[in-house]
Amino acid sequence: MTRKDFTLSQRIALAVIPRLTAAILAAIGTTLRFEVIAEDGAIPSPIPAKGIFCFWHQCTLPCGWYFRKYRCTVLISRSFDGELIARTLELLGFETVRGSSSFGGAAVMLTMQEILSGGFAVAFTADGPRGPIYQTKMGPVKLAQITQREIGSFYLLPERAWTLNSWDRFLIPKPFSKVIVSWSRAVAPPAKDADAAMLEAKRMELNEAMERARLNADNHIALRSKAG
Repeated sequence: MTRKDFTLSQRIALAVIPRLTAAILAAIGTTLRFEVIAEDGAIPSPIPAKGIFCFWHQCTLPCGWYFRKYRCTVLISRSFDGELIARTLELLGFETVRGSSSFGGAAVMLTMQEILSGGFAVAFTADGPRGPIYQTKMGPVKLAQITQREIGSFYLLPERAWTLNSWDRFLIPKPFSKVIVSWSRAVAPPAKDADAAMLEAKRMELNEAMERARLNADNHIALRSKAG
């Protein structure tokens, strides 16, 4: 997006907020402790990551810090909020692709295919820029169908966090919090010739995998609290 796409106040915000957010996240991030859990059959991705990965918009900040060394490219919407997130992630070392599977879809998918072909990872905030919360869009499934790559799912949950009053209940980890990195089993790609009903079934399978990652993190923290 270019300067003319934004108002003066938005341009000021874009000049200040990403740098401030990245600096604050770096300051908080150095104090965070991470614990990796995985359901049966799930294999956490090594560094550098390869393939297709999905996470919920809610945990973008802890994901941005934890995965900054994984050389991921993240799909970000072409909105003002998306521009803020993209610039913040780029300051942390991520590459970004702007658009969605519906807006500029063909070009976005081609770019993501090229990244995968180069042996790198691509990541989706699977519930998109505006939700609804915990409901994955079809984009990752379509990319998996085209490339025949499986889809990995993870969720990062801080034990202590500020929760914003936004559609996604956006999480900001509190300093010195432990963060649970929860992985679910990878979802196999749909067949190349899958019809609309098959793609929808695969989307629901991915949604269930992502929710398992989230709920397993919730349960893990709840059990630790009872034991403590």
